Amino acid sequence: MTPLPYEIIEAMIQCFGRCFHYKDRMAAFFKNCEVPGLLIDKHRQEFKFVWARKLLTDLGETESGSLLQRKVLTALCQLRNVPDDNVPDRNAALDALRTLKEHALRYDLVAREEVDREITKKHLADEQSRLVRERATKLENLRKSFNAAVVSSKRQSAGYSLEDLLRDLFALFEIEYRKPFRTETQQIDGHFNFHGFDYLVEAKWRQDQPTEQELAAFKHKVDSKLESTRGLFVSIPGFRTQVVAQFNGRGPNLILMNGSDVIHILEGRIDLRDGLKKKIEKAAQEGIVFAPLYEG
Repeated sequence: MTPLPYEIIEAMIQCFGRCFHYKDRMAAFFKNCEVPGLLIDKHRQEFKFVWARKLLTDLGETESGSLLQRKVLTALCQLRNVPDDNVPDRNAALDALRTLKEHALRYDLVAREEVDREITKKHLADEQSRLVRERATKLENLRKSFNAAVVSSKRQSAGYSLEDLLRDLFALFEIEYRKPFRTETQQIDGHFNFHGFDYLVEAKWRQDQPTEQELAAFKHKVDSKLESTRGLFVSIPGFRTQVVAQFNGRGPNLILMNGSDVIHILEGRIDLRDGLKKKIEKAAQEGIVFAPLYEG
């Protein structure tokens, strides 16, 4: 990177010497520009002008330091007022800032910083668009796999497909998901952490809906873990209203998801994270363990 011109460095030194009265505020300014603390403190015992000169010189010795020099320059040029009200000569401080901005404009450094920011913003926007397209493609592939399993006559294979689908679906929305595992006494279909809570997963894909006893057995698995542990029961054919009612309003630590919920997520109608949040809020605020992600 091209070193900052001599006139710019000298103007920056004048700004630090005249715009700051207390060294703590000057140090805080450097820190806000991401200058390492060791470099900030290295010459702190010197007078402000000397301190600024030595620090800027040290920064100019490396590529990364030169980038920090430009951050400091940009931060100074963005000041609209004197940053320290205790300076002895406010007019001199304002003149120093004005001179620096004039030099920066003459060397096209301020404009270049703006261009660099716009380029960075564009790169970030392009990357975000790429990730959205990539997620949409992967989501479509999962939807096709799900639809293929729906028409399969092999219920056991469909069950295994659901476990795989949940793992891939959670990974797609950047939620780390542990595949099925066994403890000494229990089979757990999956686990994930969401907003600071651990969730055990029960995944059922068969023709009949789960019974009250099955939900109670899963709740027992959840209750046997740490107190903050919760449970997500996924049943593709859904749940009987009478069974769900047995778990509402009693300090529920379960949330339920049916096949329609899964389809809505796979079709991109709702983000998995938003869907989980909706279900969790409904259970926490109203004691309702099954809040559909669809209307009607």
